[in-house]
Amino acid sequence: MLKRDYMLTLLDQELAADHFQDYCPNGLQVEGREQIRRVVSGVTACQALIDAAIVEDADAILVHHGYFWKGEDQRVRGMKKQRLQTLLRHDINLFAYHLPLDAHPTLGNNAQLARRLGFSVEGGLDDSPRPIGNVGRLDSPMSAAEFAAHAEAVLGRTPLHVGDPGDEIETIGWCTGGAQGFIDKAQTRGVDAYLSGEISEPTTHFARETGMHYFACGHHATERYGVQALGQWLSEQFGVEHIFIDIDNPA
Repeated sequence: MLKRDYMLTLLDQELAADHFQDYCPNGLQVEGREQIRRVVSGVTACQALIDAAIVEDADAILVHHGYFWKGEDQRVRGMKKQRLQTLLRHDINLFAYHLPLDAHPTLGNNAQLARRLGFSVEGGLDDSPRPIGNVGRLDSPMSAAEFAAHAEAVLGRTPLHVGDPGDEIETIGWCTGGAQGFIDKAQTRGVDAYLSGEISEPTTHFARETGMHYFACGHHATERYGVQALGQWLSEQFGVEHIFIDIDNPA
């Protein structure tokens, strides 16, 4: 069992949360009970995850996508009211870490995705001390079609691929979630391919005109793994119970 404020300190320190300028507040977003025995983790703090956490008698929910994003309507009504009301009624803490969880070198979304897809990390997408996204190599070169099949088998999503299926891929850049806009950073690194979760209209043209392969493998599908690793770290290091609940999302 952990005290709420101590758990916040542990997570903030491990993820270096104060080193990131983010689109939302990182850390404890909704305060609940003081003592935390059981943590439910998930990708997004949607109503379905909150309801599942109540069934599991969770003291805290740990997510990658929380609340209070820049530019969103600040009024507490509708869906936002229902979510917050449920958390407060059941005295459940909500912890959320966005960019800090993307960037962590071992527990983060990008590190965990690399582990599952068999990438060796050789550097960041940029030269910042805590890069959001990485570049590296596949364990073994394979054709673009073979890599797409490999990603589908691991992630359970059919990737949207831009490029010649017969081309060989050896080097790759990646950044999970909605990071298709970082494709230009990958191109400056000279890699054969770039992988993210989503695709935008300009992404296709950029990939075609630069000759770089692009794989859109699903926002949710590429970001399942960091929060699981973080919850498991809490469990192994500090003895709290941890349950990951995957509220599936095809996007």
